[in-house]
Amino acid sequence: MNDILIEFIYLDTEFRLKNEPVVSDWLLLCLEHLQVELGDIAYFFCSDEHLLQINIDALNHDYYTDIISFDYSSLPVISGEIFISVDRVKENANDFNVSFTQEMLRVLSHGICHFAGYKDKSQEDQHLMRSKEDECIDIYNRFFKYEL
Repeated sequence: MNDILIEFIYLDTEFRLKNEPVVSDWLLLCLEHLQVELGDIAYFFCSDEHLLQINIDALNHDYYTDIISFDYSSLPVISGEIFISVDRVKENANDFNVSFTQEMLRVLSHGICHFAGYKDKSQEDQHLMRSKEDECIDIYNRFFKYEL
């Protein structure tokens, strides 16, 4: 039996991924591309208010964000929890003039890129992180055509 797990948990949002197995398959391809192995990852989809409270409680940051990740990785095996504000993803998709699916793919991949060791504090790190996110999104766009 395979102990690999990607779990999708929905908190205080009506949003649901339309096809969790497709998203899992894509994430596994991303991990292979990033040259890391999957341990356990839990994605939590929630509201702006829920993620704001996590940001305040866990990081002492009093502002909205689209993603917070808690990394429990021991490279090359990645594990962790990724909290995503569906509200913020929707707003960012509008702000950046991209589809909700494309923005959600960016956020989903952003978390695993962090776990794979990519950072986003400096401008150079942000550029590299964005290129890795783009590579993951390209994988999705090549092999999968589903809206999230």
